[in-house]
Amino acid sequence: MESEPLIRPVRPGDDPALAAIIRAVMPEFGAGGPGFAIHDPEVDRMCAAYDRPGAAYFVLEMDRRVVGGAGVAPLQGADADVCELQKMYFLPEARGKGLGERMIRTCLGRARALGYRTCYLETLTGMDGAQRLYLRMGFKPICGPMGSTGHHGCDKWFILSLEEWS
Repeated sequence: MESEPLIRPVRPGDDPALAAIIRAVMPEFGAGGPGFAIHDPEVDRMCAAYDRPGAAYFVLEMDRRVVGGAGVAPLQGADADVCELQKMYFLPEARGKGLGERMIRTCLGRARALGYRTCYLETLTGMDGAQRLYLRMGFKPICGPMGSTGHHGCDKWFILSLEEWS
């Protein structure tokens, strides 16, 4: 019997599963080379990386197995009231079930509670399902990157006013 999918805060024991998910999903969308989050140092230690002020990371569990995650953290090189939706990746079996919306709502709710007024995200051509979800959630496309994420491989950028989001 399948259990209800669960979104919960990341724990240290989740790190290997999250690293494997990121390393499997990103190349699926052509994001394995330089300039993508797959090479960020925190990929192998997500729990510790998000255990800091202004940051939070959540995992998605299905049948007691980690199948995805996403988080928020301050956008490097931006105003203090701007966060970034980061490292949102789901394995194929978790996609198309409304879980992305639940995860984004969890992350944005935490971002708002942390005092952020704006949420930024970046993605790339080919992640069409994710982009449709971002638009449905109220994110607006912008013409270029914000902050200094180091992810020069991304070619799509979005922003959301957390003050107007519901």
